[in-house]
Amino acid sequence: MAFEIRQQFKLSQQLHMTPMLKQAISLLLFSRQELVEAVQRELLENPFLEERETESASVATDMEQSSRGTEQDSPWPQEEVARSAEWEEYLGEFSSQSRIAQQEYESAEQEGNPLEACHAAEPTLEAHLMAQLLLSRLSERQKAIGECIIGNLDETGYLTATDAEIAALAGVEEAEVAPVLSAVQNFDPVGVAARTLSECLLIQMRAAHYDRDPILVSLVRDHLEDLEKQRYKPLLRQFRIDLETLREYLGIIQSLEPRPGGSLGSGAPSYVSPDIFVRKVNGEFVILMNDEDLPHLQLSPLSEELSGQNRSSEEKDYMNDRLRSAVWIIRSLEERQRTLYQVMESIVKHQREFFEHGVYKLKPLVLKDIAEDIGRSESSISRITTNKYVGTPHGVFELKYFFNSALSSSDGSQVGSESVKARIRALIDGEDAAHPLSDEEISARLHDGLGVNIARRTVAKYREELGLPSSSRRKKHL
Repeated sequence: MAFEIRQQFKLSQQLHMTPMLKQAISLLLFSRQELVEAVQRELLENPFLEERETESASVATDMEQSSRGTEQDSPWPQEEVARSAEWEEYLGEFSSQSRIAQQEYESAEQEGNPLEACHAAEPTLEAHLMAQLLLSRLSERQKAIGECIIGNLDETGYLTATDAEIAALAGVEEAEVAPVLSAVQNFDPVGVAARTLSECLLIQMRAAHYDRDPILVSLVRDHLEDLEKQRYKPLLRQFRIDLETLREYLGIIQSLEPRPGGSLGSGAPSYVSPDIFVRKVNGEFVILMNDEDLPHLQLSPLSEELSGQNRSSEEKDYMNDRLRSAVWIIRSLEERQRTLYQVMESIVKHQREFFEHGVYKLKPLVLKDIAEDIGRSESSISRITTNKYVGTPHGVFELKYFFNSALSSSDGSQVGSESVKARIRALIDGEDAAHPLSDEEISARLHDGLGVNIARRTVAKYREELGLPSSSRRKKHL
């Protein structure tokens, strides 16, 4: 078979992730506080940017005036500045690109995404341990004991109840508690559910195989007070070791965690400033952008002064680069605000009953519905709704809250999962503390009240997502 060399022309379109486009994507992902910090940083670094006074015009009018002013006031040819404006390509459907462009985009996303892109609520110690308990190989009876153990931990992870008290609470024999307690103590973080500091450290030593040294075990079990008060000489005589060896033992002990539960969050509420507000005025919902502490940018008059001076090629290249960066961040901020407004407008249209009546009327909604409505890609919708908050007549919600899966009802209609979660919380809040509702009973009441076909396991999953304990842990002896 003969080999030959050929030349071939091929025309194709590709999306290249330029630094400016990466910056634009990151601006979509930024939370409100991060956006303010990024803009302030750019104001300090770029001599062609300055902050302008806020005008009492509408958001749309401000955007149009700023865009026209940017194009008219620039001392350099706008064609050169516009070469980097890949907004049309970026905002289009990425599925229509070549595979090479898609790979470049995915690679840049993995490298440049800030932490907020995969941000989740800080887990509590109780939720962290419960997740491990549910995934363990313990029996259902043992898991019930484990729930009682986890429910009696203090904020540092120490167990505050005796075996007898846990057995009475779980309705089991006292001898059944010890094996479950041992299993929980080896959950992450190791040493949790201990009753004393000595027990906590010994559990961690066994997990790290430090318990093979009898001197180290004895120091932790019997002489922690001596070590704390630095009474070293009696220990040196008792164990017949030198001071250097004792220091090595102290280093191992100090590497252990005396407060195993302290490394996890306390579940304390976090306070956010909404990016956007929805208010009802004369029967219609009005969307207001929260631009209170966000700097409004414009090109500095310095650019006109510098344009008329003779400069070297290096100086011109630097000024051109700074000017392009200034124009780009102004446009990126405008596009971010415009996209956020359009997304919120579409959410209000799809979830109008929620804004009218509250969470019980929340409908099923997915990113694709909003993307098709405003003509943007699902990836853009996902970014602009990440870590953004809206103030509504019913409270402050993250934009992601309005996207929820559907549950079918007996009449063929669909109910949003967040609406069902709200019903579950309401049922549990109104239950008899002495006779709490089981997951099976909650499932039956949801079917009778809403006509929702929901399994017991789904109720349990939603209850855990809400941070609500099981019926055995909610039961109170009056």
